[in-house]
Amino acid sequence: TLKRHGFKLLENQDIARRAFLHGQRYVSSGTSEPFLSGSNSNYVEEMYYAWLENPKSVHKSWDVFFRSANAGPAAHLPAQQEGKGSFLQSHGLAPRTGTAEKAVEDHLAIRGHHVAQLDPLGILDADLDSFIPSDLITTIDKLGFYGLHESDLDKVFQLPTTTFIGGTENSLSLREIIKRLEHTYCQHIGLEFMFINDVEQCQWIRQKFETPGVMKFTNEDKRTLLARLVRSMRFEDFLARKWSSEKRFGLEGCEVMIPALKTIIDKSSEMGIEYVIMGMPHRGRLNVLANVIRKELEQIFCQFDPKLEAADEGSGDVKYHLGMYHERINRKTNKKITLSLMANPSHLEAVDPVVQGKTKAEQFYRGDTAGKKVMSILLHGDAAFAGQGVVYETFHLSDLPSYTTNGTIHVVVNNQIGFTTDPRMARSSPYPTDVARVVNAPIFHVNADDPEAVMYVCSVAAEWRNTFNKDVVVDLVCYRRRGHNEMDEPMFTQPLMYKQIHKQVPVLKKYADKLIADGTVTLQEFEEEIAKYDRICEEAYTRSKDNKILHIKHWLDSPWPGFFNADGEPKSMSCPPTGISEELLTHIGNVASSVPVQDFKIHSGLSRILKARSEMTKNRLVDWALAEYMAFGSVLKEGIHVRLSGQDVERGTFSHRHHVLHDQEVDKRICVPMNHLWEQQAPYTVCNSSLSEYGVLGFELGFAMASPNALVCWEAQFGDFHNTAQCIIDQFISSGQTKWVRHNGIVLLLPHGMEGMGPEHSSARPERFLQMSNDDSDAYPEFTEQFEVSQLYECNWIVVNCSTPANYFHVLRRQILLPFRKPLIVLTPKSLLRHPEAKSSFDEMVSGTTFQRVIPENGPAAQAPHEVKRVILCTGKVYYDLVKERKNQDLEKQVAITRLEQISPFPFDLLKEELDKYPTADLVWCQEEHKNSGYYDYVRPRFRTIVNRTRPIWYVGREPAAAPATGNKNMHLVSLRRFLDTAFNLEAFEGKTF
Repeated sequence: TLKRHGFKLLENQDIARRAFLHGQRYVSSGTSEPFLSGSNSNYVEEMYYAWLENPKSVHKSWDVFFRSANAGPAAHLPAQQEGKGSFLQSHGLAPRTGTAEKAVEDHLAIRGHHVAQLDPLGILDADLDSFIPSDLITTIDKLGFYGLHESDLDKVFQLPTTTFIGGTENSLSLREIIKRLEHTYCQHIGLEFMFINDVEQCQWIRQKFETPGVMKFTNEDKRTLLARLVRSMRFEDFLARKWSSEKRFGLEGCEVMIPALKTIIDKSSEMGIEYVIMGMPHRGRLNVLANVIRKELEQIFCQFDPKLEAADEGSGDVKYHLGMYHERINRKTNKKITLSLMANPSHLEAVDPVVQGKTKAEQFYRGDTAGKKVMSILLHGDAAFAGQGVVYETFHLSDLPSYTTNGTIHVVVNNQIGFTTDPRMARSSPYPTDVARVVNAPIFHVNADDPEAVMYVCSVAAEWRNTFNKDVVVDLVCYRRRGHNEMDEPMFTQPLMYKQIHKQVPVLKKYADKLIADGTVTLQEFEEEIAKYDRICEEAYTRSKDNKILHIKHWLDSPWPGFFNADGEPKSMSCPPTGISEELLTHIGNVASSVPVQDFKIHSGLSRILKARSEMTKNRLVDWALAEYMAFGSVLKEGIHVRLSGQDVERGTFSHRHHVLHDQEVDKRICVPMNHLWEQQAPYTVCNSSLSEYGVLGFELGFAMASPNALVCWEAQFGDFHNTAQCIIDQFISSGQTKWVRHNGIVLLLPHGMEGMGPEHSSARPERFLQMSNDDSDAYPEFTEQFEVSQLYECNWIVVNCSTPANYFHVLRRQILLPFRKPLIVLTPKSLLRHPEAKSSFDEMVSGTTFQRVIPENGPAAQAPHEVKRVILCTGKVYYDLVKERKNQDLEKQVAITRLEQISPFPFDLLKEELDKYPTADLVWCQEEHKNSGYYDYVRPRFRTIVNRTRPIWYVGREPAAAPATGNKNMHLVSLRRFLDTAFNLEAFEGKTF
């Protein structure tokens, strides 16, 4: 907590610079050679910090110097009387009056939180460190540290301009100064903000908390607060009475969270916010749904009915994971407000970046660049906030241009325990909130058993966010009345804590007694308020018994009005052709190969790339980068926003994309040609992300959730790295729709291919995506006219590995033209980006053309199918290796090669046609991945279903292995050679049993 402003601030300054600590009382006297300059200052600073840690570790003369420097002259003596020949003055520092200023400036403001009374149980210190800084004036004898005595307490001092404790007074007695500071910083609120390196922001916070009388509440405010506490507490009591043996993760011990959230929303609404997006863990979620979002109580109560049947729209989720979307009038401001609580899994904090992404999208679509209309609130548990790395990743997105949401209010429900784990075992930092310091977010700790202090802090937090558009943290120091869930016994592991909790008077009773005692409410009014809410709950409980079916869509957190029918079904089951006119292709190609800004100097290497694009466009050809350009450009013309995010996506990991051009002579001058295609077009956002997968993929998922009319793509630097975001893939992308009826069209671009680059730059692990695909390998489908689209509608996601630029172009466009949204997993190429054969003609992309789920053999083998001895089925880059080897071995008539472009959902219809063409041929699945990786375990049972298990499907590829690829280039080439030889050895499987 000691601030290292120290000596560096004194260099080259003649006057008014602080030494050692914020507000030190020595300033340069203007002597010609102050000793605090140059290398001396570094030396003195080192000595000073060594002395702070242990006074005996420095020479006695330094000990004397620093003691006198810290104590200073007696405050009531003029500086001149201290003697001009003193040690300090002779070294270029002149003492000046200001011991009281020292106490005021940085005494309790910086470190008062160490001694604030934050724990409602009175067991733990505010933080894990029970150490109290020796210079804090906690008792009268500590005055000596500042060269003061008890006799100085009644002397009057001039107040500095940096403090607000005086109110309208300019001077106070030392006794009153200390009393007011203690009242501000050492009671039920502990403030951490002096690390913020912005004077205006620090002064703003000081004014909010130091000004005398700021925490005065009207009787109306107090009655509202009491009513909100009644609802919060009686809701939990009602659930406990009716369903005593059900898990509900109640809020008991932190009931103040409900009025706290309502205060934040009220204040934010007053400051112009129209839409609040929230993410939170399971504890207290039902209470938030009932009393903050205002979900109908009967909808919540019926969730406890064990006989409640599920509708056929998904498998659903437990009640304390569900989300909600609601528009209503805010009673306090009489303004319309929309509230959305995001559904989320048990994986604590996983929802944080998802909330931020959705918030960013809602701001983007409203043109709310400063975050004045849309904001996010994130709730956290103390153990998860300190323990989960995604919290840190999310904080680091908070101030990045394409990711900022212009400030988030974080509310930590600090139970001072994580399941059964004591805080001393759960974190190394003093507070659970210390992670927020990395972005200079002020942290307000508050005792949750003081409801008025909580309301004031929450009001200031909302004002801070909407004034400075920066993050802020409210740490509600509370307790958990029951175990981790209602069935859990906490006395096994926290006996002393829970003995105290059992004695603890609930906050509602404490506050009600206080208001009754001071005459704000009567006992009768209080009892009537309780009876009124109990009656509301009972009536809702009676109505809830009429609900026999659970409709998950009633719990949707991100509705898309107008996209589906009224009953939530797609408006059609067809997809128009994905090709576009040649004129459009040519126009996009011309822009992609130009610099649409005047006097813009590009790199000479880039000039060659643009020239090559221009040549390709003239020749009616596209490579991978140009095909992507045409897909993006064409949907922008249709008013669809395109967002491409990920590490190094602007240039592309493989230097193929170049969507952002950089002026070689003017720093920070850039050009995005994609935004210069047409005057009336949707905007294109391409943004290099922070070096994070978990946080950024979660963010993009949230962004894609806000609207169906956007193509949101996240690209991994290499497909191998997506597993750092496995939680987002497993809990949200793969299963989000079936759990929460939430469609999402996010596109994952995962560079994949065995190219001798080693085990971490080869595989996007397609087997994992395929294993989580929900199509049935043993069910032979019925082929109808709408089979292709209905199969896409029924799947949980689409997995493709395109072998041509044209097919990549079509699959991106199909993503937007489908009448519903599904996540799209694209295994993208690396070497194919520049492979001379991996180019497509405009003929494969013009109007009327579509995505090819299967690309059949179209060479000599297809002309005489009965002469074909072997059909090799494959996907992706290995096709080019196979074609080259087939030509080398002159087997173009005997071996047919068919490409599977869409792997899941499996194109049963097209593959049946293809296999029926070659009734006598061997069927071989060839892949470059190892046998236990890749696609074989997925495709084998499905091929067997197609042929009714009458023909084997042989495997050709690398042997099973623990690592995805070898790190040895020679071994890579040897294994490639081996499986290519097997693929074209027509006797390889003779006499073998399948």
